[in-house]
Amino acid sequence: GHLRKNWKVRKFVLRDDPAYLHYYDPAGGEEPLGAIHLRGCVVTAVEDMPDSKKCDVDNILFEIITANEIHYYLQAASSTERTEWIKAIQAVARTGK
Repeated sequence: GHLRKNWKVRKFVLRDDPAYLHYYDPAGGEEPLGAIHLRGCVVTAVEDMPDSKKCDVDNILFEIITANEIHYYLQAASSTERTEWIKAIQAVARTGK
């Protein structure tokens, strides 16, 4: 959820032209609920979640900071998946349009 008020399951689709990470309701729906512009963003693994209750998110969080400094925290299904998402998003941030 925005500003960590709560967590919601979302389906994500990574695109490089244009460089966006669109997110959808996993229950269905053709229209995205929103999008994160990735051109020039920074994406990193998050080891400790500041200002939050302790929750079961061991080494599977990552953060996207957009070029206009909006912070998004996402949770992957596993540490391997987190690494794959980070690498893919970094590639799109560098080369996407």
